[in-house]
Amino acid sequence: MLVFGVCILALALAAYFAKSMLKESKGSAKMQEVAGAIREGAEAFIKRQYTTIAIIALIIAVVLYAIYVLMGKGNLALTTSLAFLFGAFCSAIAGIVGMYVSVRANLRTAAAVGNSAAKATKIALHGGAVSALCIMSLSLLGVSITYYLLGADAQHTPFLIVGFGFGASLVALFAQLGGGIYTKAADIGADLVGKIEANIPEDDPRNPAVIADLVGDNVGDCAGRGADLFESTAAENIGAMILGVAIFSAFGANGVLFPLVGVALGVLASMLGIFFVQPKEHEDPMSALNRGYYATAIIAAVLFYFAINWMLGGNLFFYAAALLGIVLSVLFLWITQYYTDNKYRPVREITEASKTGAATNIIQGISVGFECVAAPVLAIAMGLLVSFWLGSNSGVPNGGLYATAVATIGMLATAAYVLAMDNFGPIADNAGGILEMSGAPASVRKNSDRLDAVGNTTKALTKGYAIGTAALAAFLLFSAYMDEVTQLTGQAFNIVNLSKVEVFVGAMLGAMLVYLFTSLAMRAVSKTAQYMVEEVRRQFKNKGILSGTVKPDYARCVDITTIGALKNMVLPGLLAILLPVAVGLLLKYEAMAAFLMVGTIAGILMALFLNNAGGAWDNAKKYIETGVLGGKGSEAHKAAVVGDMVGDPFKDTAGPSLHVLIKLLATVTLVLAPLFL
Repeated sequence: MLVFGVCILALALAAYFAKSMLKESKGSAKMQEVAGAIREGAEAFIKRQYTTIAIIALIIAVVLYAIYVLMGKGNLALTTSLAFLFGAFCSAIAGIVGMYVSVRANLRTAAAVGNSAAKATKIALHGGAVSALCIMSLSLLGVSITYYLLGADAQHTPFLIVGFGFGASLVALFAQLGGGIYTKAADIGADLVGKIEANIPEDDPRNPAVIADLVGDNVGDCAGRGADLFESTAAENIGAMILGVAIFSAFGANGVLFPLVGVALGVLASMLGIFFVQPKEHEDPMSALNRGYYATAIIAAVLFYFAINWMLGGNLFFYAAALLGIVLSVLFLWITQYYTDNKYRPVREITEASKTGAATNIIQGISVGFECVAAPVLAIAMGLLVSFWLGSNSGVPNGGLYATAVATIGMLATAAYVLAMDNFGPIADNAGGILEMSGAPASVRKNSDRLDAVGNTTKALTKGYAIGTAALAAFLLFSAYMDEVTQLTGQAFNIVNLSKVEVFVGAMLGAMLVYLFTSLAMRAVSKTAQYMVEEVRRQFKNKGILSGTVKPDYARCVDITTIGALKNMVLPGLLAILLPVAVGLLLKYEAMAAFLMVGTIAGILMALFLNNAGGAWDNAKKYIETGVLGGKGSEAHKAAVVGDMVGDPFKDTAGPSLHVLIKLLATVTLVLAPLFL
């Protein structure tokens, strides 16, 4: 009842923010025209994308049902298939809500920024909060309703609701992959031909790809990331609930339900944290957003104390594990900021390397990407070791594994606020594009550039946070798989023997999947970007476009990118589903455990490399655009633009998609574990 109550309260606050935001000024007719084109393009893409995803989901649900029946598991067939479809539906709604709000908040933010940067900051954050609160509430409600409808038998139902997590992961993968391909193909097309070949500014209305680029911010960063964090919450909750079964003798149903309560209290803390963001007119917007984040973390820490007293007997070892999770979330944000903010050494070194050309810029960026893997892995290792030690000393049987689950839930406590900050980014970016295309004065554009720079930082921070939660969840979900096999076989399954040839092969295939998936995602961006580059070059042959006397055909670019993204997202998406199923069916459950373990480790490392290298390249370019090394148009800037284009599919397509892939592998194995025995 507490979880349902918090979710309803969060949805009510989201409705209040949405109503208030929609009442704000929509600016000039020209601004409304540009925003209308962005909205139409985003809605058209989302409609076509989710139609494609719906067809794939229905086919998989039917296949899932048939496999269970053929393998003699007919009693689980209908339950698992319906839970899968419900998870897919809720995840789709989460992605659509994220996009719907962002394409309306962008115009209001653009209209406000000319009069008050502080007010524009607040509108953009509240726009992001609408999406964040809806997504987190839908995730919690989806898992809770599925649990409730399937009987609420605390010792068995958690194993039945894994289908919900699989459905959520499937939709999130395609939403993040398709949106990521779209946004980066459009961005590269706009930059390569516009900035480098035609030497015109970013978001220049003469560029035919500019509307597609602005659409991409919404379908990739808002809809895609919304679906990503939706499935993160769902999958991690389900995994933690399964581990709660192992401590049933100590806490009964409370141990199973604590993860739901913990995340719900995190949503409540985020709601309160948003009200701490009261930006002042000449204050750095990032300072105001950070104030809200730290308030959220502190409130969550206090609420967790009462929750653990209520549900886990006041065991201070588990409370310490929850605090550790909250601290880890802060630590991941700091690490990500160090590697992607232009105040620090890594981005400054990439900037310096741009003086000698694109090649040295790219080499330095790759170096930063490889370096940045070390600190997060050490943080993850510390988190797992310390939380397991705390649980092992809690006096509760199997407390070590459960404490890692509590730490993961602690890390998720700030998820709603972090997602609101993430959505702030594309809203601010779109606001700048609307102002540029509508011919706003330079002074207004300067204010919007401040918000855009902050938005780039918040987007990078969210990627760091997402991979941090994915890393902790990976161990959590792997442990849940081991527990499920133990339940199904009646024998303890706690050793994966890599000296067995089939198990070693399973491990190699897990690592291989990460590299092949990354390759296909990058190739998809390249191929779709090529379509866009050819179209922009074709339109620029009309001299009237560059002279400003002829209006470009924006719709054609939007359509080309939409078709290319949807066509090229299918192969990597299906690979992520079919390969683990094949490994499990052919090599059986122990090889599947090795596949999951090694694939997850490889995926975490690759995602860290891609996310932070891409973010560092982007901010090196933006740092030069502030006037460093000659500013815009200089040779260093041209080199940095090339580096940024290389980094675009790293940080916005392959990297974020790997977050989802890691958890999809786990939910696939949890759903199909009975078939792998």
